[in-house]
Amino acid sequence: MTDRHDRVTIVSEKTLSDGWTRLSSYELDYTDRDGATHRLRREIYHRMPAACILLYDSKRDTVVLVKQFRLPAYLAGEPAWLVEVPAGLLDEDHPEDAIRREAMEETGYRLREVRFLFKAFMSPGAIMEHIHFFFAPVDLADRINGGGGLADEHEDIEVLELPLDQAFAMIESGEICDAKTIMLLQWAAINRGRLAV
Repeated sequence: MTDRHDRVTIVSEKTLSDGWTRLSSYELDYTDRDGATHRLRREIYHRMPAACILLYDSKRDTVVLVKQFRLPAYLAGEPAWLVEVPAGLLDEDHPEDAIRREAMEETGYRLREVRFLFKAFMSPGAIMEHIHFFFAPVDLADRINGGGGLADEHEDIEVLELPLDQAFAMIESGEICDAKTIMLLQWAAINRGRLAV
């Protein structure tokens, strides 16, 4: 598959907002498959890369998830405390280093073995963020503190340890509606026979 950068020319970029996340307005000339060039306008959020991880205890057949407040869900009129896999921005760290840090901060679990699974854009129509997806086996001996997030970042994270089948059912019931969590749980369902390896 060839990348087609020659079909796109950035004409202008203007920063619309530069707060928690930078928002830019772009004008670009895009040449379609028929050879016609069109002037397009797009707004793009410059979110930094992130990482997420599924923690699985094969002895108890449980996953370690977290629950925290999410403003977009609140504003959409949905339940605002979402059940998710541990995750966070890379903050210029290597993805594996970042997810080890985030897992410790959020859940209190020290990770021994970390397996990279895949990388994905979560909303490529408007957001530059891409997420590195990981898996790690854990057991109770790996939990060395209570987790809950960083106090200086005002994180208020509840740690949940759920049977894997219950987590699967929570996708169907709508109790788990976070995309990255659904993706990792579906990966677990496909690979269930190999999770303890």
